[in-house]
Amino acid sequence: MPEPAPAPASAPDPAAPEPAGAPGTPGERKPRKDAVRNRAAALAAADTLFAASRSPEDVTMSDIAAEAGVGKGTLFRAFGDRTGLIRALYGTRLAPLMAAVEHGPPPLGPATPPLERVPALLDALLCFKFDNRHLALALEGTGADSPYRTEHYDRWHAMLRDLLLRTPAAAGSDFTAHALLAATRADLVEHLAGEKHTSRDELRSQLADFTGRLLDTGSQPGTAPRE
Repeated sequence: MPEPAPAPASAPDPAAPEPAGAPGTPGERKPRKDAVRNRAAALAAADTLFAASRSPEDVTMSDIAAEAGVGKGTLFRAFGDRTGLIRALYGTRLAPLMAAVEHGPPPLGPATPPLERVPALLDALLCFKFDNRHLALALEGTGADSPYRTEHYDRWHAMLRDLLLRTPAAAGSDFTAHALLAATRADLVEHLAGEKHTSRDELRSQLADFTGRLLDTGSQPGTAPRE
């Protein structure tokens, strides 16, 4: 169960931003150095604890605060709640991939033909989930007990659906996008990698085969997209 946020303390909040119009930042709110430092410590602590835990649900805000060496109230003021902290950490890790997807060159960038971009996007997402599966599991567990109720899922689904509309798999593109994303779910990746000991390269190869069959591209079996 989510931990209740503590009542605001009467002492000044060390994580609070400076007032608007502070010297050197006219009309802006600039986080104080200790707030920035506390935020970085909290994100690093959460990353460590999620990676070491048997289940993401085992990690509480109290655990993260203790590991980071900050008060629990500081975490709630900085991130709102546990879900907000997980989203912030996930967003920090995902930012380089999203930059490549939104503005980068082929095969991930928007100028890539759909039949090349769809497999490349799924391969990149699978690799991200594999390398960060402790964090991906934690985030997927915040969607009201459903990974489909998270903002990041909606974004990836919409992008794949729109690309699929421009391929031979255009019919039923909404469902096909769901089916493709299901193959990259964090719980499936953890099951295959953690329990079945399937290697990263083997997972990539299997996903490439699956995607190629759905897109009917005639891709060579067992060939993963290049990094």
